[in-house]
Amino acid sequence: MQWTLVIPLKPLERAKSRLSDTAGDGLRPGLALAFAQDTVAAALASPAVGDVAVVTDDPLAARELAALGARIVPDEPQGGLNAALAYGAAVVRASHPETPLATLNADLPALRPHELTRVLNAAAEFPRAFLPDATGIGTTLLAIRAGQELHPAFGMDSRSGHRASGAVELTLTGVDSVRQDVDTGEDLRAALALGVGPRTATVTAQLLGPVPGH
Repeated sequence: MQWTLVIPLKPLERAKSRLSDTAGDGLRPGLALAFAQDTVAAALASPAVGDVAVVTDDPLAARELAALGARIVPDEPQGGLNAALAYGAAVVRASHPETPLATLNADLPALRPHELTRVLNAAAEFPRAFLPDATGIGTTLLAIRAGQELHPAFGMDSRSGHRASGAVELTLTGVDSVRQDVDTGEDLRAALALGVGPRTATVTAQLLGPVPGH
């Protein structure tokens, strides 16, 4: 089974505001772009992924992510994360109604293709399923099989929201790279400990010095 992933990305200038204690205004847009590039590149390297659709209105991000092989979907609703995801899913389904879909956060710079494959294979067993983030509060992936509606519930305590909506919580171990999104400096250090992709490593070196292993 091959999945289409829908990845939302807000305009880079407004992205990652909670990293202000670690990265200044001049570096945060580049860091957000690097996260997205490493996320998309790793996702496309998974044999379980057939297509990646990025929902964004940022022209630089659109150009750079398209160059990696992503399909770019303009964020026509401009109504926030859940609206962007629902719209992206509808666009994909309009041309490929039978494809299984999964949303994936754009800030997974340590993402490993084989770990993502494990998560998607596990999600395929259920009509709707989700993976909680490393904090156990949020969600990094929400998956639906053909014929199901997405019903995204991202935001405050999305783990509880998705569980309450009837989605099955995936309890896999050994998939830390799919759970480690980056919102804070502490998150970034955790991702660095796992091992981030090359673009994030390059930008992070401007903040913290060379990243081990790069």
